[in-house]
Amino acid sequence: MEKNNRRDFLKAGALLSGSVILSPAIGKAQGSENGLSMPANTDVKYRTLGSGSQALKVSALGLGCMGMSYHRSFVPDKKAMFSMLHKAYDLGVTFFDTAEAYGPLVNEELVGEAVSSFRKEIVIATKFGFKNGRPSEGLDSRPERIRAVVEHSLKSLKTDYIDLLYQHRVDPAVPMEEVAGTVKDLIQEGKVKYFGLSEAGEANIRKAHAVQPVTALQSEYSLMTRQPEKDVINVCEELGIGFVPYSPLSRGMITGYLNERSKYNPNNDNRPTLPRYQPDNVIANWPLIDTLKAFGDQRGLTVAQVALAWLLAQKPFIVPIPGTTKLAHLQENMWAADFEFTAEEQQSLTDQINKIKIVGERYTGISAQQTAK
Repeated sequence: MEKNNRRDFLKAGALLSGSVILSPAIGKAQGSENGLSMPANTDVKYRTLGSGSQALKVSALGLGCMGMSYHRSFVPDKKAMFSMLHKAYDLGVTFFDTAEAYGPLVNEELVGEAVSSFRKEIVIATKFGFKNGRPSEGLDSRPERIRAVVEHSLKSLKTDYIDLLYQHRVDPAVPMEEVAGTVKDLIQEGKVKYFGLSEAGEANIRKAHAVQPVTALQSEYSLMTRQPEKDVINVCEELGIGFVPYSPLSRGMITGYLNERSKYNPNNDNRPTLPRYQPDNVIANWPLIDTLKAFGDQRGLTVAQVALAWLLAQKPFIVPIPGTTKLAHLQENMWAADFEFTAEEQQSLTDQINKIKIVGERYTGISAQQTAK
């Protein structure tokens, strides 16, 4: 019976995705913030990452671009991804996330070429931190490496500045103060505007922030990965740092788009190696999807929209960056920012979610060793 329910849900989701109608292009706004000319969609919601001189205004939902060229089994048609990136801007997305490691290297080139016509009107985030841009080769955040990555990223992105530069993973071989100091110098040189960390723990966040104020911390956070609630989100709130959840839909798992029979290309997908995507664990975790579906059914929301809206409701400085290669899913994700929970709704849903035990670790091996340092 349980498998039949999942099958019916997946069929319904496929029909919904195929029927979503995208709104037409919306042009540019007359006003500006942070030097950006915002899209002229008055319905778009915005949020602020960071504080003081390091505050950065972005759309309430950003776009994770990794899957357009890396780690999602298939590599979509380049023209289709150009269209996707243009449509994202038309719909009000001003925050685009990429990294040297995605590809490696090729994702920055894709994003840079696609957004060139409106580059000055958006925020581009990219990252450094791996040897030769390859996570499998280990970490490297030496100052000379950071500078080399930045020069290459500027060229790949076809720009003369990086809006938000993250350290992709903390490198225990390089003092955090040295990393932050290098980025501070790059900011003073005009090559970078804002500094971010990814998957850093409390101690390293504080060390970095004392040298160069951190605008955003990017870490995995979703209804399947809630560890940040116990530590780093509180640190961000204390220090005035924005929080950017990556994989806010748990690499597609929370949407119901995947199931225990999903197939992955191990040569271009990390999910086959992750415990939560093993068939038995997918089935064990399905009650979360059922819970979100039941809530969304009564309010005209999809499972993905409920999951994203819940994240947005946790703190005003949280800006999720769901990735997608589907135009219908892009629109669906953006609409999630329009839903506002009542206090009773949020508490009731959270109480139900809290009763669900998520099975399977999020990472194993080298990836686990490189997170939350």
